[in-house]
Amino acid sequence: MSSLHRVNPAELSPPTGFSHAVTATGSRLVFLAGQTALDSEGEVTGADLPEQFERALTNLLTALRHAGGTPADLARVTVYATDVADYRARAAELGRVWRRLAGRDYPAMAVVGAVRLWDEQALVELDGVAVLD
Repeated sequence: MSSLHRVNPAELSPPTGFSHAVTATGSRLVFLAGQTALDSEGEVTGADLPEQFERALTNLLTALRHAGGTPADLARVTVYATDVADYRARAAELGRVWRRLAGRDYPAMAVVGAVRLWDEQALVELDGVAVLD
């Protein structure tokens, strides 16, 4: 059976929307490709970062679900943002989207600034690793 344990040492700053470390045991790893706000027709949807983040996260979780996992199985997620300042400014709103779609079991996470993503209109991309039993 897969087991994730979130590690948040008191010596580090309190994590908000992520875990400092995640230990994992299980028999299957799922590597999730980067997902942007592409719809089923291959078009980027969403006029702003929160809309695109919601679609990208939905796409990531859809791929995970079809691989047999759930949001609680996510051990690691990397967020690539074309405007980190906008990401930080909207962090509370993005956190609400995360909790609504993925819950409160946060994986180890990083936000990385990117000059641009594969699809020029994309503002955000998420990839991840999950551990399944």
